[in-house]
Amino acid sequence: MTLYADTPKTLSIADLRAMKQAGEKITSLTAYDASFSALLDLAGIDVILVGDSLGMVVQGHNSTLPVTIQDMAYHSRCVSNARKRAFVVADMPFASYATPAQALNNAAQLMQAGGAQMVKLEGAKTDVIEFLVEQGIPVCGHLGLLPQSVNRIGGYKVQGREPAQAQKILEDALAIEQAGAGLLVLECVPALLAAEITQNLTIPVIGIGAGSACDGQVLVLYDMLNITAGNRPRFSKNFMAEADGVSDAVKRYHHAVKNGQFPAAEHTY
Repeated sequence: MTLYADTPKTLSIADLRAMKQAGEKITSLTAYDASFSALLDLAGIDVILVGDSLGMVVQGHNSTLPVTIQDMAYHSRCVSNARKRAFVVADMPFASYATPAQALNNAAQLMQAGGAQMVKLEGAKTDVIEFLVEQGIPVCGHLGLLPQSVNRIGGYKVQGREPAQAQKILEDALAIEQAGAGLLVLECVPALLAAEITQNLTIPVIGIGAGSACDGQVLVLYDMLNITAGNRPRFSKNFMAEADGVSDAVKRYHHAVKNGQFPAAEHTY
């Protein structure tokens, strides 16, 4: 049974933290427009991520790098206008948070113009995170596979398989929490590493390709609806396969995460 599904108020970071403490899994999906935002909200999805993945699934780019802060603010507003309960997180796009001052200006756009409740940035940018939090801007960290760094790391590869790299990710996660982040996304890391990080952090950890021990799960909406061009990532699942429609597929995902049925072993590294 979901702790907060029947409340009319918009979820807060305090509610998500309470879910972690209660052992209730947090459900999250990406959305980029009002129609999907409302549908996800009605299905009970806890967190809607306005991801810079829109560059690939909406705009047709081959990476997230061309997405601008104006793109993110526009799509964030579309999503935030249509949801009533779900907590909205917006991605800070590539090269929009190189310095604390630049990050503040762009994060403010996502919150003021975009209606986001929290911004997400990739990597252990602890100086930026600490500065944003000091200015009253909630921050979600992102470790493991960092899509904005795909050119530097040489592709979309699992991170943290080697002991030294795993230790670095764990240390970065602790540093991100210490800097004041309220959430952390772990992408494409071994399940054992994700479990260790989740146990060591007091903030909720949302996994994508990071095993079932995380406090919650997120997927790209178009992947789990099987409408993304090309192959779906191994960590995703086609929830449309046995569904009566899009709404039913989202509800199936929501229930599978809440009940611990997703991700299964085949979706885990």
